[in-house]
Amino acid sequence: MLSIKRLFSLLVISLFLGGCASYDYPSQVTVGEKMVKASGESLEGETVVMPNDFTGQQTLLLFGYVQDSQFDIDRWLIGLDMTETQVAVYEIPTIKGMLPRMFKTFIDSGMRKGIPKELWKGVVTVYDDGDKLQRYTGNQNPNNARVMLLDASGHVLYFYDRGFSVEALNGVKALIKS
Repeated sequence: MLSIKRLFSLLVISLFLGGCASYDYPSQVTVGEKMVKASGESLEGETVVMPNDFTGQQTLLLFGYVQDSQFDIDRWLIGLDMTETQVAVYEIPTIKGMLPRMFKTFIDSGMRKGIPKELWKGVVTVYDDGDKLQRYTGNQNPNNARVMLLDASGHVLYFYDRGFSVEALNGVKALIKS
């Protein structure tokens, strides 16, 4: 007969493995259509509902699904800054699975330690709708950021998921109204 301690250990291991399961979703994004609705929480603690909370302005969303996608997101942010591109930009770490949701406070605290406080508003972590967003934008090649430009009414103007390139940066810049 299994002891309570052993049963608990097996439960934790199964939850961990289930939360780390690998899925292979192709992108479902269609340029011109409204972005799927999803919500998250900024590092400031504010609930953000996408695309509703971005109404009235063009908004560039940089989705990351694994820690290594931060490298790609940083290249996009540096490129946007160096080219003086004027657009509202949000980093959207998107984490799916039950186990990460259980450690949400720990994960968000770790992000706050590495991000200056004045930037917390622009980092919106998605847990509950993580799988929904990954199914929508695709999660193949997870180290690549998903770059999505929304118009003022939440429709997708641009989508790119193949890693940073100057050509892609110029493509999104051409669609941004100054």
